[in-house]
Amino acid sequence: MILDDIQKVILERKANPTAESYVASLLAKGRDEILKKIGEEAVEVIIASKAGDRNQIIHELADLWFHCLVLMAEEGITHDDVFAELEKRRQNKG
Repeated sequence: MILDDIQKVILERKANPTAESYVASLLAKGRDEILKKIGEEAVEVIIASKAGDRNQIIHELADLWFHCLVLMAEEGITHDDVFAELEKRRQNKG
């Protein structure tokens, strides 16, 4: 699954940062910078959606998801944790 691959790369960049790695530089700047990027990407999703540009919406959603994955790595959360929460909610809805 692509999320597994991306998560693995992000965790590798976190464990072994290099100067040329965007992920490593973002993680080094800390949570506030990561949250700022998530906010920016969320706004770009909204703008693309308002414009009705399907391809741009997909592009911006990918950016938003990516930055959320970086935050998850910062917080020690995996996408499996999020999937488990979604599954729990689905089961609770009956």
